[in-house]
Amino acid sequence: MPGGLVQSLRKLAATLIAVVQTRLELLVTEIEEERLRVLHLLLWGCVALFFLAFGVLMLTFAVVVLFWDTHRLLVAVLLGAFYLAIGAIFVVVARRAARRSRLFATSLAELAKDRERLTSK
Repeated sequence: MPGGLVQSLRKLAATLIAVVQTRLELLVTEIEEERLRVLHLLLWGCVALFFLAFGVLMLTFAVVVLFWDTHRLLVAVLLGAFYLAIGAIFVVVARRAARRSRLFATSLAELAKDRERLTSK
């Protein structure tokens, strides 16, 4: 009997180690996916930001030149205030997006399922 108990404990330990290993592999996979997603977002975000900024700069220059003889200072101040307001709105949007991170959501869900299965038996 003691040999059977020891063998059962070894199998249980091996199973637990396999479960932990699987969960760690899932965690590593999620970290890698998140890293790649963030890198892609940064790359495309920088490219988009560059071209958008250049376009806005050119349009601003064109509008100021258009009003050069009459209200160039007023136009420059209004455009600057407009850009600051748009920037403030996007700061708020970015902060909200940062709070909604779903990092490790799959791993946490799997661990919760494992815990539920272990406690229900």
